[in-house]
Amino acid sequence: MKNFPLSLPVLAALACFGLAMGVFVWTSDALAYAGTRAETCNNCHVMHPMYENYYHAAHEQWAECADCHLPHENVFSYYFEKGRQGMHDVYVFSTGATPELIRANEHSQEIIQGNCIRCHNETVETVMMGPQPYDRNCWDCHRAVSHGERGLSTSPYQDSSLYPVK
Repeated sequence: MKNFPLSLPVLAALACFGLAMGVFVWTSDALAYAGTRAETCNNCHVMHPMYENYYHAAHEQWAECADCHLPHENVFSYYFEKGRQGMHDVYVFSTGATPELIRANEHSQEIIQGNCIRCHNETVETVMMGPQPYDRNCWDCHRAVSHGERGLSTSPYQDSSLYPVK
């Protein structure tokens, strides 16, 4: 056993860990989270209102959740942010700290705004050449585009202070 650097207990522990990880990946369908399908984001029941609204909105046929909610500068930033957001969600959901109303934080808003501009670059150039100041997020005016009209949500909480009834 002198030539063999790992002892039997260490090998047994590694084998158990590998088996446990395999079972976890299989039972949780963890590989789906590496993809971009919107249905995967809907696996958490608290995301159902957002998914339901997305499913009935204009972007449903053109974009997945990751197209708007993750950066696309390079592969590293994409998967780093995907992992960061995923670990945040796991922590929040497993500790019961899920907010009643889920809203994008400032960091996520920057990513989403950047993706609006990335996909609609020509339109944004036209808007920016107009007389209005460019100091608002795209969804300030285009609220219904990504997640549908207000009121389609199954969530009773609506931010009427930000989106007054017209």
